[in-house]
Formats: sequence, C-alpha cells, structure tokens
Amino acid sequence: MEFESLFMRIKDGRVERLMGTEFIPPSTDPETGVSSKDAIIDPTTGVSARLFLPRTSNSLKLPILIYFHGGGFCVESPFSPAYHAYVNTLSAELNALAVSINYRLAPEHPLPTAYNDACTAIKWIDGGQEEWLRDYGDLDRVFLMGDSCGANICHQMGMRWSESLFDVKFKGVVLINPYFWGEERIGFENNEDCKFLGGDLVKLWHIVCPELRGYDEAFVNPVGDGAPSLDRLGCERVVVCVAELDPLRERGRAYYEKLRESGWGGVAEFVEVMGEGHVFHLFKPESDKAQDLMKLLVDFVNHK
Repeated sequence: MEFESLFMRIKDGRVERLMGTEFIPPSTDPETGVSSKDAIIDPTTGVSARLFLPRTSNSLKLPILIYFHGGGFCVESPFSPAYHAYVNTLSAELNALAVSINYRLAPEHPLPTAYNDACTAIKWIDGGQEEWLRDYGDLDRVFLMGDSCGANICHQMGMRWSESLFDVKFKGVVLINPYFWGEERIGFENNEDCKFLGGDLVKLWHIVCPELRGYDEAFVNPVGDGAPSLDRLGCERVVVCVAELDPLRERGRAYYEKLRESGWGGVAEFVEVMGEGHVFHLFKPESDKAQDLMKLLVDFVNHK
C-alpha cells in the first residue's frame, strides 16, 4: 500500500518523501528575536531536536515546551518551514524554551519507534546536559504539545510517565487535532457524506504499524475498552483542541470526555474551532482563529 501524496517506495527499498523535506537552517529570527539551534540527542539513531530560545531581559528560568510535529508518523520534521516558523512563534509568544523533536519516521521505522524516540528525547531534556536547557530551562515547568500524530505522541508520553520512565511530571499537555481512531464509528462519522471514512488517514495506520491487529489498539484508540485508564495521565492540566471540519474531531471530543470521566485529578479543557480543518494553525497561522488559538496556548502555559 502506497501513499502517493506522502511518499513513494523506490525499487531498491528506499523511501522518497514528497512533502515536509525542505530544511530551514537554525538562526536568530529578526522579527521575534528568537534564536534557534540544533542538537543531537542520540547519535546511534539520529534522533535530534531544534531548540528555540526567546529573547529575554531577566534571569528567571523559562518554561520548557516540548513539541512533537504531525505528518502521520511518515513525513515532516522540526526543520521544515511550517514547523520551524510555528514553534519559533510559540517560543516568542509563550516566552518558553521550546524543544521540537525530530523522531524517526515510518514506514522505515514503524511504531513504536516514534514513541521510543520521544521517550529518549524527554530523558535527554530531563538530564539537563544541553547548555540552553541547563542555563535557561525550568524543569519544574515542562509542557508537552503536538498536532495530529504529534498529539498522539504527547498522549503516549503522558501515559508513560506513570511507568516511571522519566522523572519530570508535565505541567500541561496540549493535544491539537489528535490522530486517534477506532473500530466503531462515533458521532458525525456515521454520516454517509463523510468522505474521510475508509480514506488514507485511516489506512495509513497499517503503514505506520504493519502488525496492527485492529483500530482499537490502545495507541490508535486510547479510549477503547482495552486501553489503560486515562487516570494515569502524568500531568496537571490538558487542553484538547479540535476543528469543526476535521474528520478526526469526534476522536478528540471522545478523548476529552473519557478523561473527565476517568477519575484523573487534573483540569481538562476542550476547544472546538469552527469553520476550520485539520492543523489549520500551520496552514493559516496569521488567521484570526489561529491567533485565537495562540492566545489560548499563551494563557495555558502562563496559568498560575
């Protein structure tokens, strides 16, 4: 099964990606004053990160924002124009030290590789060996944020905290248009006009995880009967953001409702952006609704 809009398999086994491959070098942004640099997290796997340091005039340490990009686990990186620009803006607006993680991609590296790479990255951040993290980052204020499959990774990392895989407990987790699914159709998914059903984003799970036994696997459907209880989520606050025209919106809503019912002791917030589609904030970052989302994120990170 191939996905011509995302990648092609070459006869010799190589994968040629058709989007998200452009590399923007790190720099100091003249508009925001944010400086960026790249760091190798694990030389044996190539897992790396782009760090963003805002211009600051005081000696107080900054919250740390760990960002996981989307792209169906198959494309994109922190170095592409859309993600470099967006996380650069997040760093400036949130006044946070942002760390955008470059995890390995499917189909060459199927799940759980992305999850394991994310875990490695969080342990590296928690270790505080990197200069900017050591000098400017506040490990008592760590936030996870991601869109689409990146939001899926955020959920997984929140759950792995309960397994004592890393010391840091997250102050907050932001799931933007999370990439979840399930065997049974819910909500508007029952609408016969929903062209997405049976489409590429559903079938893509079989590329991402060739050993997938069904769409109710816990990493696909975190609210399914076989999934661990969400009361184990290792953070204090969660915001789930969905978009009205996103075919995945019902999955985000179901996640929020299940989290509220689970007995988890934190505070959850649900936001639906009307008239917009999947990851609209990347495609239209200057739009009023993307700006409203940014204000929400600023309030979320700066909440006392």
